Amino acid sequence: MGKLIEIRDLSKVYERGRQKVEVLHHIDLDVEQGDFLALMGPSGSGKTTLLNLIGGLDKPSGGSIAVGGQRIDQLGGSDLAKWRAARVGFVFQFYNLMPMLSAQRNVELPLLLTRLSSTERRKRAGIALQLVGLGDRASHKPTELSGGQQQRVSIARAIVSDPTLLVCDEPTGDLDRQSAEEVLGLLRTLNRDHGKTILMVTHDPKAAGYANHTLHLDKGALVEQSAAAAA
Repeated sequence: MGKLIEIRDLSKVYERGRQKVEVLHHIDLDVEQGDFLALMGPSGSGKTTLLNLIGGLDKPSGGSIAVGGQRIDQLGGSDLAKWRAARVGFVFQFYNLMPMLSAQRNVELPLLLTRLSSTERRKRAGIALQLVGLGDRASHKPTELSGGQQQRVSIARAIVSDPTLLVCDEPTGDLDRQSAEEVLGLLRTLNRDHGKTILMVTHDPKAAGYANHTLHLDKGALVEQSAAAAA
């Protein structure tokens, strides 16, 4: 399918007062279109920083990031925001749902940045909820849903704009084992049956087992890349 992500000599430095902390050190990485990659490593290893850079939530201190052939490290703030909205879906550990909105309205939120009519937004949100198995929960608010159901709503929100890339930061970190496996199975289905490229930060080896490959980071450096056995 070809490379979706090409990273060369990537570094990220944060400044704390006069002190400079280099979080990522000269990383080179290619990710194929349609891959499912797990990012693992100890706390502070740079996993989330790398994920945020690839998703366009942060900008590198050095090096380059190309996604779909576009150098996102060269985009300004507004262009980067438009790129994120069109190309990337985000799934976070704590769902980040709006508590006063129904599941349907939560899923529609990314579409408010588009020119779609309200009818088309409702239609697409309904399709996304059906895809994650929650078509019958569209009118429920987050407090009326289990943790696993809330995470599936957040996945529906992530895919409603049909992004090229899903970035998931500890998507099962707040879930019990059964709910976690349901969410991981859904991500694997989105990868295998719908062609979504997925990057997932996790501390859980069982979660990483759902991915096609596992990437290990330690102290901001890439130390190992291995195939993961499918769960």
